[in-house]
Amino acid sequence: MDKRRYRIVFEDEWLMVVDKPSGVLVIPTPKGETNTLTSQLSMELDNRGIEANAHPCHRLDRDTSGLIIYAKGKKAQALMMDEFRKRAVKKIYIAFVHGTVRKNFDTLRRPIYNRNKGRNEHAETRFKVLTRKKDFTILEVEPVTGRTNQIRIHMKEAGHPLLGERLYAFRKDFKLKARRLALHARHVGFTHPFTKEKMEFTSPLPGDMENF
Repeated sequence: MDKRRYRIVFEDEWLMVVDKPSGVLVIPTPKGETNTLTSQLSMELDNRGIEANAHPCHRLDRDTSGLIIYAKGKKAQALMMDEFRKRAVKKIYIAFVHGTVRKNFDTLRRPIYNRNKGRNEHAETRFKVLTRKKDFTILEVEPVTGRTNQIRIHMKEAGHPLLGERLYAFRKDFKLKARRLALHARHVGFTHPFTKEKMEFTSPLPGDMENF
């Protein structure tokens, strides 16, 4: 990554697809942290004389690296988020999980509690095994639904929490330690809401996960 700590892999007058490094917040937390990817992108647009703010169309955790879609302005954001609501956006992640996953592929269907709405919601995650290592397994994961922390919750409930997991598993329970959550948003595909063009983008595995 360059000094901006992010890389724009696609940009037109409506959208940006950004490769986010691990450790960067997308939006401020309740603690009021202001140095976010959203603020950095909006500042870049200001510096370029573009009269629009950057608005994320979905979320990635602070520790998660990889591709995230941004809109320039609220209208573009609303149209892009409609694509997410219709489940017309395909997202594929690479995840390192503890232990040996026996099934070569599977679909996890377990409801996830939505704290804001006070109810359980349907959640569905597909995965396939790419490589089995000594104490962990490398998966390609596709969240069919888009619940908060869905991949992390589903893999924990399946008995294979992500390496580096601190919220849904105790690190002390596992002999393998990772500096950060081993989750990378590798691929995103969608139909452009304005041009109707089919868009596909891929991000290489970052160095820390490659080295691990």
